[in-house]
Amino acid sequence: MEFKDYYKILEVDKKANAEQIKKSFRKLAQKYHPDKNPNDKTAESKFKDINEAYEVLGDPEKRKKYDNLGSSYNNFRQTGGRSADFNWQDWFDKSQQFRTGGSPGGFGASSSQGRRSSINDFFSNNDSSSDFFEKIFGFASGKKRATKQSQTGEDITAKVELTIEEAYKGCVKPFLVNGKKIEVKLKPGIDNEQILKITGKGKPGTNGGANGNLIINVSIKPHKRLERKGNDLYTTIDVDLYKAILGGIAKITTFAGTISLNIPPESQQGKTLFLKGLGMPLYTDATKKGDLYITLNVQVPQNLSAREKELFTELQALRQNS
Repeated sequence: MEFKDYYKILEVDKKANAEQIKKSFRKLAQKYHPDKNPNDKTAESKFKDINEAYEVLGDPEKRKKYDNLGSSYNNFRQTGGRSADFNWQDWFDKSQQFRTGGSPGGFGASSSQGRRSSINDFFSNNDSSSDFFEKIFGFASGKKRATKQSQTGEDITAKVELTIEEAYKGCVKPFLVNGKKIEVKLKPGIDNEQILKITGKGKPGTNGGANGNLIINVSIKPHKRLERKGNDLYTTIDVDLYKAILGGIAKITTFAGTISLNIPPESQQGKTLFLKGLGMPLYTDATKKGDLYITLNVQVPQNLSAREKELFTELQALRQNS
């Protein structure tokens, strides 16, 4: 049986305190976790050793026992002894006498037969995958231990569809999670295809592990009049020919209310005007907003009367003679 250096496995100094040991264990367990290293036998073996090492060094009593063994083993090696020749039985006997105050019965004694079991008799588990650990501490580790580690619950994914008005103002939406209804507040300015993470609202963890998260995928329905580009809004309004030529006021409805838009004289078809701060609010700061861009669609009058046609003919002649 080979001696295992648990301090080396956990990459900590022998004088490391409990918090340092725990921190290193969590870092290494995350790095070599089977979920992150599928079908990787080396990572699987490392993960087992890491759990086994923390089972010992994370427990003050087991650590004390392990340090006692390590001291005996190192002294033996330093005096020229080979690892294969180390007398595990002798150390085991002495450690049990130490624990029981030198009582001849000691740990593992049979009162009915008046004898003490040998180390091999006492630890009869034949699982060679953690031979060192089992013979010293008396129960299996490795894969069995790993299954007892706390595990974070799985994430739950949900979808929500909003109108652009809801995205502008913000809203509260209900979700059914683990059989319970919860309400999630969505901030103004939320964008299409944005993903939200609601911490701790996923499936429950196991063995004291944290709950998973609720992952919400947001989609925003198209609007019949508005197009969103970033935080800016774009729309088109119809303007009659006379207002386009002479100028005037057009009433338009925005999320901020109805406003009066000044149409400059001689505005051309497709001319774009913009209103500052009437676009979508910024998701990170709703007090700031994008702009509203308005494209003019000039309407040519139809079903002209004879007099109207006459006047347009006169205007045409004036333009040609000017």
